[in-house]
Amino acid sequence: MTEDRLLVSRALKGDRKAYEMIVRKYEQPLTSYLHRMTGEREAALDFAQEVFIKAYCSLASYRPAFKFSTWLFKIASNHLIDHWRKKKLPTVSIDQPVDEGDDSLTPQIPDPGPSTARRFELAEIREKIERALETVPEALRELFVLRHVSEFSYEEIADIKGLPVGTVKNRVFQAKEMLRKRMEAS
Repeated sequence: MTEDRLLVSRALKGDRKAYEMIVRKYEQPLTSYLHRMTGEREAALDFAQEVFIKAYCSLASYRPAFKFSTWLFKIASNHLIDHWRKKKLPTVSIDQPVDEGDDSLTPQIPDPGPSTARRFELAEIREKIERALETVPEALRELFVLRHVSEFSYEEIADIKGLPVGTVKNRVFQAKEMLRKRMEAS
């Protein structure tokens, strides 16, 4: 706990490595929590990144009297609540008959998801992409993931990584080309 306070203090003074150490310490448990809450690995990874960004932007409001992990997970919990509120759609019971004159109908709702065969196909493609992505050098892979998985703009990535926008665009392109060539080869 004292280590967290020290890292937060250093991060507030502009030490990027200190916040990076906080992220590394809490990345796995936070992502695991978010995955359990969403049931979707990709969403959990995106949410974890968003939570760490929110935490960084709010770091000055952290009170050292409390555990940092509690504060961080509170931000994550609020982030999930906000997501679910935005996603909330009007519901209709599929078991309740619809009255239409003398005949009562039970609505038939098609399954909006892909077929089992299509889901299997998509899982195979996703696995192939992930394996190919693992072979892309880490520095390029990170920028590719920030852009195409986390959907950050080039400008946001430049801010996050402290690089010129042109450099970010070039490296994302290089990563895409490497990935394309590896996908074609397999």
